[in-house]
Amino acid sequence: MSILDVHHVSHAFGDKVVLRDLSFRLLKGEHIGLVGANGAGKSTLFQILSGKLVPDEGEITWHPKARIGTLDQHIQLSQGKTILEFLQGAFHDLFDTENEMMILTEKMRTSTEDLEQLLHHYSQLQAKLDRHDFYRIPAKIEEVAAGLGITQLGLDTDVSKLSGGQRTKLLLAKLLLQQPDVLLLDEPTNYLDVSHIDWLTLYLTDYPNAFILITHNTTFMNHVVQIIYHLEHKKVTKYTGNYEQFLEAYDLRRRQIHLEYQKQQEEITKLETYIRKNKARASTAKQAKSREKKLHKIKRIEKPTMNPKPTFSFSVTNQPDNIVFQAESLDIGYDQPLFSNVNLQLRRGDKIALIGHNGIGKTTTLKTLLGEIPELNGCISIGDCVIPAFFEQEMGVAAKHTALEEVWGNYPNLTQKQVRQTLARCGLKTEHIFQSLASLSGGEQTKVRLCKLMLAKSNILILDEPTNHLDVETKNALKKALQDYTGTLLLVSHEATFYQDWVTNVWNMEKWQ
Repeated sequence: MSILDVHHVSHAFGDKVVLRDLSFRLLKGEHIGLVGANGAGKSTLFQILSGKLVPDEGEITWHPKARIGTLDQHIQLSQGKTILEFLQGAFHDLFDTENEMMILTEKMRTSTEDLEQLLHHYSQLQAKLDRHDFYRIPAKIEEVAAGLGITQLGLDTDVSKLSGGQRTKLLLAKLLLQQPDVLLLDEPTNYLDVSHIDWLTLYLTDYPNAFILITHNTTFMNHVVQIIYHLEHKKVTKYTGNYEQFLEAYDLRRRQIHLEYQKQQEEITKLETYIRKNKARASTAKQAKSREKKLHKIKRIEKPTMNPKPTFSFSVTNQPDNIVFQAESLDIGYDQPLFSNVNLQLRRGDKIALIGHNGIGKTTTLKTLLGEIPELNGCISIGDCVIPAFFEQEMGVAAKHTALEEVWGNYPNLTQKQVRQTLARCGLKTEHIFQSLASLSGGEQTKVRLCKLMLAKSNILILDEPTNHLDVETKNALKKALQDYTGTLLLVSHEATFYQDWVTNVWNMEKWQ
């Protein structure tokens, strides 16, 4: 049964066409992966499916009874509500039913109304609770909260005190507890540890309803989807199978399209040459006219084009002292220490991966070493000539000015040509650099920030989850650049496959406790 029908949907932002004539169906229980390069239009399509955007052309038809669940990052988390209370909100209608039963119980005890009618209503309500497994709600909440690493935050913690990553995990947990008919999941693994991704993998593999998934974690996608929708050149193509099977089929299809394009171009050239030579001759004008009609009827195959390949490089202004950072008897935290008596030494040329479960304090540690957060106790000494450049995990609200203005405003001494060339090296096209940052995809915004990092005068890179939102090709380009980097590096990343074969050491914060 079809839950969703997409008919000839097109959408543009100004002059930039993002989606063109998209049509597909979502069937009950289908597990779909939506793939494509950064900026291909995946998030735009999600916004259209969820009703946040109205397409310029075409229509979206949902089954009238379908319940759709999306990760809404802008929902307000009110102060005074605990994590447990927020998660219980996934079952608010069942708790309302339980309250109605309690009121009925009191009525049956004191009221003079028809007892048989009250009992019938009570039994209907009880049947509803039994049907929805109401009495297992505490166990369900406990399972999902533990699986996503929320339990360790404390279920009595006020939701207003959660960080951006913790907040995202909480919204995901509530969404999974609601079990809608269709899940629209945009990068659900961004703030999850390896163990939590493993749990989510098992959960989604057995998920009884349909979902459409956007993720650049291809290993995760490979295990949970059965169908791939590939967004490329503003159109969507369906492939049956998981991500690995898609890659094989896509490579074959790309070569076939290239051969078909070349063959069609040869035919077009042949027809145009004949028409040009014979149109003016009386003896061949009829044949030329016939070929001209044939030429006009040809449905042109769009020339296969490759997205620009990003190439990153990070220069070292001048090398610092041998000891870059040294921390002694350091207490790290805000009001209360997360860690006490920490001793660290970062030497010139070190490439360190800082790891630990989400919420343990990785970002807090980075900001403490940089002096953005004062240490609670102990001391941090910084070597001479140390010039850090910091890539923060959480971006502020995307601005209305363009990508070109963002970079040029930070480096006004450069020419426009130099700025544009650097943006192009990061894989951004001309159409991207003149768009507002707010209209760019998450991956494109990350590329703009990496462009600024490339231009920064520094000799130590502090990177907090730089691979979030990046497609596979961009991630690989960034990995190579960091491998080739001759400076010092301190990296926070939840993707072991990104760093494990080139860092010089791993600092596991879970062993600090």
